[in-house]
Amino acid sequence: MNRPDKCVPGSLGEQTLSVHGGNHASGTGTDGDGAAIRVPIIMANSYNLPPDPSTMDWSNPEHLTYTRNTGINQIALQDKLCALEHGEDAVVLASGVAGLHAVFFGHVNAGDHVVVSDTTYEATYKLWTSLLPRKYGIEATFVDITDHDAVIAAIRPETKLIATEVIANPTTKVADIAALAEIADARGIILMVDSTFTPPPLYRPLDDGAGLVVHSLTKYINGHGDAMGGAVIGRADLVEPIRSEAMVDVGGVISPFNAWLIMRGSVTLPLRLRQHQESALELARFLEADERIAYVAYPGLESHPQHELAKRQFGAGDRGIGGFGGIMSFALKGDPDLQNRFVNDLKVVTSAVSVGHDESLIVHVGTSGPRVAAYPEGFREYGHLRFSVGLEDVDDLKADLAAALDSAVG
Repeated sequence: MNRPDKCVPGSLGEQTLSVHGGNHASGTGTDGDGAAIRVPIIMANSYNLPPDPSTMDWSNPEHLTYTRNTGINQIALQDKLCALEHGEDAVVLASGVAGLHAVFFGHVNAGDHVVVSDTTYEATYKLWTSLLPRKYGIEATFVDITDHDAVIAAIRPETKLIATEVIANPTTKVADIAALAEIADARGIILMVDSTFTPPPLYRPLDDGAGLVVHSLTKYINGHGDAMGGAVIGRADLVEPIRSEAMVDVGGVISPFNAWLIMRGSVTLPLRLRQHQESALELARFLEADERIAYVAYPGLESHPQHELAKRQFGAGDRGIGGFGGIMSFALKGDPDLQNRFVNDLKVVTSAVSVGHDESLIVHVGTSGPRVAAYPEGFREYGHLRFSVGLEDVDDLKADLAAALDSAVG
């Protein structure tokens, strides 16, 4: 059977793209009679050189020399992610945080300035408030990313980057990516979007004008809680400096085995996303209707402040499968001890960090910390339980939540 080296974005259905994307990337050894129909795990750290290495193009990202530069499993995963995200190029790295660092290494220099969402992921917050200012003299201004006038007011002549999540961790605030892209493009600034909570085919920020998309592949794209990786996808001219500086020079490369595991896990991504989202919406409505619950923050609820934006931005059709993601935050009416009793009484839902796994995960976070001032009132008063809805039967999850509520509250 004759197969193309790359799946062309938009030429195949979402599930077909997830199954076949990257399987026959150039140089992976999956072409020809008798070849494997899946990319094998290649654990070698070096590759044979031609008779005269001086004739090689050492900068070619698909020229196999050394695994820190690239490798067969990395190439296959990069091709798949490009197809899934409608990107021109991609770099895969050791973790999602490595992906965030990669963007900054590739595009921000000493004396530059960035504008960052004020409810961003903890690792991003620490990066911009401690590491980069202290070590590299890079300054960040944190703003309410939904207030576009505030975003514009924060931009300076030395601003190089606007950084946001599509759905903020943990507040679930939704950013209007098309509007932010218009602001960034008009001023020659890169819009970097962390789309970990909204992987394709739920949403594709590049289609709405983002310059770069970052993923923690550890989460939904792998989906099985057994591998770690990160990726940066986007325009080729923006990805190339990230590859040369962050992957090759700094060495934040993903292992071949993790790349293979993530490649395998991504095959079922659209199927899993549909189930995550269907269950999450049902459980969010179930929790919101319970008088013992202080609040539920989930974009699929009409009570969410960006619900209409979420419906438009994540709508089903040519843009993707539609939905609101599989993650919510909520809290019981009570003190931290009550929140902990509730979590400890859960039997099906696991108390653990991370999101996007096949099993449901919950973590209790209190009311202290430097970022809490920017959180909604309910978060500030009660703390929050970040709930990543898994693939279990929704009736089992509902029964587990109800039993834990009865046990903890009565």
